[in-house]
Amino acid sequence: QVSGGEDEIQQLQKALLDYLDENTEIDASLVFSRKFYVAQWFRDTTMETEKAIKSQKDEDSSEGTHHAKDVETTGQIMHRAESRKKFLRSIIRTAPSQFSTLKMNSDTVDYEDACLIVRYLASMRPFAQSFDIYLTQ
Repeated sequence: QVSGGEDEIQQLQKALLDYLDENTEIDASLVFSRKFYVAQWFRDTTMETEKAIKSQKDEDSSEGTHHAKDVETTGQIMHRAESRKKFLRSIIRTAPSQFSTLKMNSDTVDYEDACLIVRYLASMRPFAQSFDIYLTQ
């Protein structure tokens, strides 16, 4: 369960990273998986920000006027991206063994929950979202 106060995606990322950190002694490849996920999420956040800026510039140049709603939406995207980047930077600076101090709650994530989180986060990626379009075409 995710509380409504914080970004849902970020909480799921915390839970998955916590699971990977807890099980690194069992499987050493989880250290690589943890680093890969952090890098991929940072890249995704950067790409999302760049797309928001590009779409805002395209709208400004085509219409010549600013729409307060569009600016606010882009501002919200930028704010959310910066908070995610800040979270990911704190994860990068933290050694895996120290990550247990950043746990989101006392509940631990088991293997099935980790698989579910990975599937959910993967479904949020652009390719997964456009897969139905590719099939219909």
